Amino acid sequence: MVMKNYYSLADAAKKLGKSKETLRRWDRDGKLDAVREPVSNYRVYRKEDINSLIDPLLSEIDNNIVNTEIPIKDYSVLELFAGAGGLAIGLEKSGIKCKALNEIDKWACKTLRKNRPHWNVLEGDIKDFSFTKYRDKVEIVTGGFPCQAFSYAGKKLGFDDARGTLFYEFARVVKEVDPLICVGENVKGLLSHDKGKTLLGMISILNEIGYNVVPVQVLKAINYNVPQKRERLILVGIRKDIDIVYQYPKAYNVIYNLSDALKKGELYNTDVPKSVGSKYPENKKRILDLVPPKGYWRDLPFEIQKEYMGKSFYLGGGKTGIARRIGWDEPSLTLTCSPAQKQTERCHPDETRPFTVREYARIQTFPDEWKFEGSISQQYKQIGNAVPCNLGKELGFSIIKFLNSVYSKSNKSESSISLAKVM
Repeated sequence: MVMKNYYSLADAAKKLGKSKETLRRWDRDGKLDAVREPVSNYRVYRKEDINSLIDPLLSEIDNNIVNTEIPIKDYSVLELFAGAGGLAIGLEKSGIKCKALNEIDKWACKTLRKNRPHWNVLEGDIKDFSFTKYRDKVEIVTGGFPCQAFSYAGKKLGFDDARGTLFYEFARVVKEVDPLICVGENVKGLLSHDKGKTLLGMISILNEIGYNVVPVQVLKAINYNVPQKRERLILVGIRKDIDIVYQYPKAYNVIYNLSDALKKGELYNTDVPKSVGSKYPENKKRILDLVPPKGYWRDLPFEIQKEYMGKSFYLGGGKTGIARRIGWDEPSLTLTCSPAQKQTERCHPDETRPFTVREYARIQTFPDEWKFEGSISQQYKQIGNAVPCNLGKELGFSIIKFLNSVYSKSNKSESSISLAKVM
């Protein structure tokens, strides 16, 4: 079976806009036949069968779309919670200039300074900085603030109620700087955090300080030239004196896989450079040796499943990230900060080992020349926490398109525009 001629269950469901359970039911009912991938025994679908069902929808996704936008003037960003620079690299590639970055982790700061000596890296706790000097100096404030619950005061959550959380600090900086647009990013789990109240509170706070929030979206990195099934929630606020609509970047109709990440091809013009990496303990290696590419713990012999999973064996849920070996012809699962962690193994397809530092960086679409500072564990942490660079680039193009529209409309109406206020 040549897998390039087939869609996985997840990819087929996505293509059709249906749930996985719907496709399973169609298979049982004989409405859409699935076949079994011989190595992992996973359910897969013939591309021709799926495409025959979605032809009317193909016009919605342009195979030739390129999300590029040239800035009509210099645009600058102040980045908060900058990490090792994944988002900053992406914005830079799109054409946005980095005015300053704040980050508390000393090793991430060393990484930023090593690779971009001209960037203004503000190292330390965000609570200790005032950012008022950047007012009227940047159009954009971004930040990947950690997800934290709020303490509620009465029935309405306000700006002061979030004090002590890092989202409060993000909002405080936005209030101090007053940019035209602010962009926050977080894990998909923010949607359901505290039954959705946390996200509603954030939207309420941005509204209170003068920003209309665009309907929140979760962007899938695999749709933006990233060979990884990573999802990021994007929270966009537009200053209330601006009536231009922001549009999220359009998804590409090409999905890259692990082979594209680590081997010479469209994404990279060389094979992945050799580098250091973690190793599995001998007992774990002995077990993972038994897992085929694209397989996981359920592909182990039954007695070994029980031994390896322990009490988790008897709990519900698929736990598909455990003892997982990635296949060459699929995107990687979401990378974590610790590649050898039991609950989130990401094993190399051919060798029984975690991905190396440079392989990790490739999967996150960092350039090969971007060097990471600190111990191996610190480097993995920086890469695992990052926004994929290519996703950051596509976000950058969408921001530039928005800002170009703001300034173009101002020029056409013969009214002046400043960072202070759009007249």
